[in-house]
Amino acid sequence: MIKSSEQALATENQNFSDQSKVDSHRLALQIAETADEKKAQDIVLLKVSEVSYLADYFVIVTGFSRTQLNAIAEAIEDRLEEELDLHPVRVSGKREGNWIVQDYGEVIVHIFLPEEREYYNLEAFWGHAERLEFTPQTE
Repeated sequence: MIKSSEQALATENQNFSDQSKVDSHRLALQIAETADEKKAQDIVLLKVSEVSYLADYFVIVTGFSRTQLNAIAEAIEDRLEEELDLHPVRVSGKREGNWIVQDYGEVIVHIFLPEEREYYNLEAFWGHAERLEFTPQTE
């Protein structure tokens, strides 16, 4: 069934409203933990709320194949839907598979292949944002 533009906008507004009920710091950590479980590397959390109106946090991770990037993205979407009933407001890059962006309102997730992460260098671009430590789980 095709949604009308009014229905799509209402769904997007409802998703955005639902996200505002979740603590953005906890959400960023949960996303990072999920990415870590899928063997993402170089997980970085940037607190951008003081320097940008876009979001409170960016979660930036590296995967090493398009398949892994999609697996990380799917795991994040599945976990947040299951545990918090959250859906991304927008997702882009899944088809291309070099850089996937998931917008959860207050938290934006960037899942990169190494070459794209190095090229776009979001950590340097947002270097004035507070960088939070994330300690991967040990097995």
